[in-house]
Amino acid sequence: MKPLKLIKLLLLLLTTTLFAQQKPNWQPLLQGESFKGWTIKNGTATYTLENGVVTGTTKLGTPNTFLCTDKMYADFILEFEVWVDPTVNSGVQFRSNSFVAVQNGKVHGYQSEIDPSERAWSGGIFEEGLRGWLYNLENNPVGRKAFKNNQWNNYRVQANGNHLSIWVNGINTANLKDNATAEGFIGLQVHSIGNESQENKQIKWRNIKILTKDLKEHLKTPTAPLIDLTP
Repeated sequence: MKPLKLIKLLLLLLTTTLFAQQKPNWQPLLQGESFKGWTIKNGTATYTLENGVVTGTTKLGTPNTFLCTDKMYADFILEFEVWVDPTVNSGVQFRSNSFVAVQNGKVHGYQSEIDPSERAWSGGIFEEGLRGWLYNLENNPVGRKAFKNNQWNNYRVQANGNHLSIWVNGINTANLKDNATAEGFIGLQVHSIGNESQENKQIKWRNIKILTKDLKEHLKTPTAPLIDLTP
C-alpha cells in the first residue's frame, strides 16, 4: 500500500474510533408499549403508555403515587421531557428507595422538582419523604425562568458521586453536594391532590433515557450556586 493511502486509512480509523468513544451510549428506560421493569408504589393514581408517552393522571383520595424502575442506579446522567398541567405539582425521583423499615415502604429520596406554580422551583432538588427541600431556587433567578408552562420541557439530571446537578431546557437549575444516598430507583410522580378541581389532571413524560457508562466524557459543568451539605 502506498504511504499516502496508508496515512488516509489510519486517519479514517482514528476518526471513527474517536467518534465511537465520544458518542454517548444512551439506554431508553421504556421498551415498546409496556411497563415491564417498572412498578407502581404507594398510591393508586393511574399511568398509561402510548406512542412512547407516559401519562400519569391525578386521583382524589390517594397519596403520592410513583411509577418506579425495578433497577437501581448509582452514577448516571438521566434525560427526559415532561409536560404538566399547570395546576398540579410533580417530580421525578432518582436515587430513591422504598423500605418497609422506613415509614412502612413510603418512597423516599431525591426528587427533581416539576413546579409549574408562580413559585417556579422547577429543577430544584427535594428529598421526598425525608428532609424536604435541599436545593430550592430562591437564589437562582435565572433557573426559575427555565421551565415553561403548557409545553414540553427537557430535563437533565446528573448524579456523579455526591455531586447532584440538574438542567431544565439547558439552564442549570440545581448544583448540590450531599452524601445521603448513593443508589436507588428512578420514579415518575403523580402528586396527591386536595380537591375535585385537580382530579384527572395529567403529567406526561417522553424520551426517558439514561447514561451509565463513560460519564466523565459527557458530564456538564454546573454553573448554578453550589450548596454543599457534606460534612
